[in-house]
Amino acid sequence: MGEAETLPSTFERYQERFARVLAHIESRSEEALTLEELSGIAAFSRHHFHRQFSAFLGMSVYRYSQFVRMRRASWRLAFRTQASIGEIAFASGFESPEAFARAFRQFAGQSPGEFRAAPDWREWHSRFRPFIDLRQNIMHTHNPPSVRIVKFPATRVAALEHRGSPLRLGESIRTFIDWRKANRLKPDSSATFNVVYNDPDETPPDEFRFTLCATTGEPIAANDAGVVEFLIPGGRCALLRHLGSDDHLGRSIRHLYADWLPASGEEIRNFPLFMQRVKFFPDVADSDAVTDIYLPLR
Repeated sequence: MGEAETLPSTFERYQERFARVLAHIESRSEEALTLEELSGIAAFSRHHFHRQFSAFLGMSVYRYSQFVRMRRASWRLAFRTQASIGEIAFASGFESPEAFARAFRQFAGQSPGEFRAAPDWREWHSRFRPFIDLRQNIMHTHNPPSVRIVKFPATRVAALEHRGSPLRLGESIRTFIDWRKANRLKPDSSATFNVVYNDPDETPPDEFRFTLCATTGEPIAANDAGVVEFLIPGGRCALLRHLGSDDHLGRSIRHLYADWLPASGEEIRNFPLFMQRVKFFPDVADSDAVTDIYLPLR
């Protein structure tokens, strides 16, 4: 058997079993899931599953499930303001807004109303960091995603550039969403793109740069939001379709740069990596999100 066919280790197989459980929890986060159901997905005994889950992942299956619910609820509160807090509470699987409010404050450090009015993103990221780190370490596949070369058409967009700490990106997202609503650029008729200038894990916070984009055929009027006209240039691109959470986008991007590009013989064009949000969270579950990653080529 060649090196490319090396079988995963016992630990990796164990990890894959738990990754299946986490993916199932995320795809059905607003349903009541039983230990019997989850242990069956992992092929573990239901009598020991709870302890195995806690020992391997460092948190209980109940707490993990609550993190998943509260993450999606956070995005709905901040970015889907057409839904009331009560509607979000029931959509998140809670029997009452009061129960939701108690749970949300415990996880986010603010009440749902406070978070909707003025999200404290630094506090939110601090509290959710252990959950995000866990998902990044466990939920991955041994099979690298496929890459193909396409010709991307020049695309005119309305753009809002975020500069500064990635922990404050949510503020820019909210500003851009409000501008889109005011200008009737709905995601189902106006494609959503992001231009990614640097890696948030390797860039000083003050130098982080990220542009939010929406396609439009109309001129951009002067506005207080800071939205301007921008052109994503056409040309050859490597295209990788990323399935699932943004928490794993970094892994897909690293595969493009570290694995695919050196083996391809291609050269990078002088324009940053960019992405199209095909299906995005929280409108779909984290595990069902679809992001097309484009690497411009000469």
